[in-house]
Amino acid sequence: MTLEEIHGQQPMPTGNDWMQGAGTALHELLVSAQRRGCLTAGVYESAKLMNVDPDNVAFCVLAADQEDEGDIALQIHFTLIQAFCCENDIDIVRVNDVAKLAAIVGPSEDSGEPRDLHCILITNPNEEGWKDPALQKLNLFCEESRNVNDWVPTITLPE
Repeated sequence: MTLEEIHGQQPMPTGNDWMQGAGTALHELLVSAQRRGCLTAGVYESAKLMNVDPDNVAFCVLAADQEDEGDIALQIHFTLIQAFCCENDIDIVRVNDVAKLAAIVGPSEDSGEPRDLHCILITNPNEEGWKDPALQKLNLFCEESRNVNDWVPTITLPE
């Protein structure tokens, strides 16, 4: 009996289909979280939220483009955020395309200016019983990735 059969879920797709499914689920989660006001963007803002209320954080996305790989300060922030997420059982993924994230999340609603999208946190809404199917898919994806020793899997967002 598989984990999916025990929990009444669809079996996990294999290979590229699973990665595309995770990318689509992440897209859906970001849109849903932003609509519900459960999205925090920015390394500093995310660190502040994790310090104040870590139990409210449901999911973490770290994003860096190719040119960001040489930014030592950003890599140190990523290491600290990853450690915090691991200590607090927060699922975490990486995205290698900040431009696609910007297209999904858009500019800051307050100022209309581009946001720092290197770290995005999804928090639990105040609504009781909110179960986002995309979040559940991503949690399963992260669990399966950890089973093959990929602790911070990289997801490709759909076009």
